Amino acid sequence: QLVESGGGSVQAGGSLKLSCSASGFPGNNLYMAWFRTVTGTEREGVAAISDAGDTTYYGDFVKGRFTVSQDKTKRTLYLQMTDLKPEDTAMYYCAAGSPWTQQQAMSRWGYNYWGQGTQVTVS
Repeated sequence: QLVESGGGSVQAGGSLKLSCSASGFPGNNLYMAWFRTVTGTEREGVAAISDAGDTTYYGDFVKGRFTVSQDKTKRTLYLQMTDLKPEDTAMYYCAAGSPWTQQQAMSRWGYNYWGQGTQVTVS
C-alpha cells in the first residue's frame, strides 16, 4: 500500500513537500516514483529514484525545481517542490515497481504499485 500526503493549495512561486508512505509489499530493489495527471491527460512521470537512492530521473518540465528523496528506514518517499507554477496543478501519485530502462522508469508501465494520489493546486 502506498499512501500520499502533503498536497494542497499554494500560490505560484511557493513550495510543497509531498510524502508517500509504503507498507505491505516487498520493498527491496524497487524504484519509487512520482507521477502526475490532469483530468483527461496521460499520467506523466515527475521523478523517480532507485532503491539505493543513487540514481534519480526527472521530467524535463521539472528544470531543477523538484527534488525526489527517500528515507528507507521509514519506507517513505518524498518530493520537495519549489517555485511551483500554475501548470504544476495536478493529482500527484506515488508508485513503486521494477522498471528495466531509464525510459520505463519515467513511464507508468514501469510500475505496478500505485497510491490514491494527492491533489496539488497552484494559483
